[in-house]
Amino acid sequence: MLNTRLLSLLALLAAWEAAARLAGSRTFPAASHVAAALWRETLTGALPLNLGLTLWRIAAAFILSMLLGSALGIAMGRRPRLDRALDAWLTGLLNLPALVMTVLIFVWFGLSEASAIAAVTLNKLPTTAVTLREGARALDPALMEVAQIFRVPRGLVLRHVVLPQLAPYLFAAARSGLALIWKVVLVVELLGRSDGVGFQIEVYFQVFDVTGILAYTLAFILVVQALEWGVLQPLERRALGWRT
Repeated sequence: MLNTRLLSLLALLAAWEAAARLAGSRTFPAASHVAAALWRETLTGALPLNLGLTLWRIAAAFILSMLLGSALGIAMGRRPRLDRALDAWLTGLLNLPALVMTVLIFVWFGLSEASAIAAVTLNKLPTTAVTLREGARALDPALMEVAQIFRVPRGLVLRHVVLPQLAPYLFAAARSGLALIWKVVLVVELLGRSDGVGFQIEVYFQVFDVTGILAYTLAFILVVQALEWGVLQPLERRALGWRT
């Protein structure tokens, strides 16, 4: 499987390199030029610094949104009255553009680090809540009844009955969360921070440096892909191993 992935990526890079050299355009740099720019930015320390700051914001917003969104979603899925009361709020947050929410939070609370993380968290929270709400609704009532009949402690019920059933929904929320959060973080950094990958991409955009933009973008994609292959997929296989 790994060989297939590597061959696919190498084929993509080769196609990119060939197309860029045929085009001969300054706005479509070759893969080799982007890789060279990425290496230069790494040696100067600019890329590790900006990438590290962006990843810190992503981690903070991801943890907060997963904890708060999961708690809210499970509560709404298990309590119909609460679901009816908060459903309109959740729908409103889901459809509120990330740009609007970010601008409002910066206007109301200032261009601070806390505001930036709050903006990203609020953009991700409703999608997590909706996903976990569906997971809570899908819990098998027969298993819960058996646990009650045998008076299984709540901690064991949560660990051995509830969490295994919610695991697919948790991983779905985590995977979609990473895809959404890193995009929102770049917008937040572009609008209200003076560092990070989003800010650096804005700087390169102002001077029409497409190679620099693609170098930072590629670095970020590589980190996210490493998280997917090295963290999320192994955890998912372990959490869902009981199914096989």
